[in-house]
Amino acid sequence: MTSLQPVPIYSMGADEEKGETARLSSFVGAIAIGDLVKSTLGPKGMDKILCSRGPSAQESVQITNDGATIMKAIGVDNPAAKVLVDISRVQDSEVGDGTTSVVVLTSELLRQAEFLVARKLHPQTIISGWRQGLEVGRRALSEAARECTEDNLRDDLQQIAETTISSKIISQHKLHFANLAVNAMQRVWNKEDPTSSLELISIVKKLGGTMLDSYLDEGFLLEKKIGVNQPKRMEDCRILIANTQMDTDKVKVFGTRVRVDSTAKVAQLELAEKQKMKEKVELILKHNINVFVNRQLIYNYPEQLFADSGVMAIEHADFEGVERLARALDGEIISTFHNPDKVKVGHCKVIEEVRIDLRTFTI
Repeated sequence: MTSLQPVPIYSMGADEEKGETARLSSFVGAIAIGDLVKSTLGPKGMDKILCSRGPSAQESVQITNDGATIMKAIGVDNPAAKVLVDISRVQDSEVGDGTTSVVVLTSELLRQAEFLVARKLHPQTIISGWRQGLEVGRRALSEAARECTEDNLRDDLQQIAETTISSKIISQHKLHFANLAVNAMQRVWNKEDPTSSLELISIVKKLGGTMLDSYLDEGFLLEKKIGVNQPKRMEDCRILIANTQMDTDKVKVFGTRVRVDSTAKVAQLELAEKQKMKEKVELILKHNINVFVNRQLIYNYPEQLFADSGVMAIEHADFEGVERLARALDGEIISTFHNPDKVKVGHCKVIEEVRIDLRTFTI
């Protein structure tokens, strides 16, 4: 009989820790992460300088006191420390604030747990105590909470926004930015779908000016130009949002070629392509619209046809922007145009072309 050989399950150079050594390593890693970000907590928190290591051309320096930014930038190989990093990322994605607080709280709980484990207290006993403390904390929050009414909603939101901004770099202008944030949320808030409400808020960053030059404007901003010889301003807009190619429907067969024996045949092919473009534009115009926004290119000839019909056309709008635009206008994105009566077009009061910092936008 042949003896069974042990199958290696660790990679070369891997270390194995067991018992007290592994437990101590987890405590040390998690507590170190908490100590790292603890000094950035609160209005008096200090900034951290984050330096990226790499080739000289790729080196960068970032100054921040935002816990989410710091946790994303640091690299850890300790399992417990990775759990804390994941906790902060979940907090940032689900809530958007409190990343530093949740890491500091967790690391302090583990610091006390290390002391209790050293006194031979079983980990399950410690966890049971934490769960009891969780229930006590929930009851305390429920007792301290008060109902928010329509009369004091604005003031409560303003105070919450100011508290959140107090620990950020813009804290010296917290009144201004808190007012912007509350106004933006009250414009787009939808109780039935809060996530989509947040997605409707777009932040445009431009160099130059001061922080107090920041302002809130109602509308949707697309960094695209309106077509040539088309209206630059349109009122009472009926908008068709599409994701379709405006050239011809290509023969998508590998190796397919079209051969002609004269330039006249080439002219006939071009004329047939133009006719197909014209037919598609006519189908689009049957939707009784005056604005056409396309995810793909529109090309010169269809753009000319739209201009002749007095329709404003915007091409090559990024897909994420098109999806957000459809939600903002209460329309839908379509790719076929044979059933105008079944298509839900978007509506808005005004569309115009504006220039911000030497760049052209459509709003």
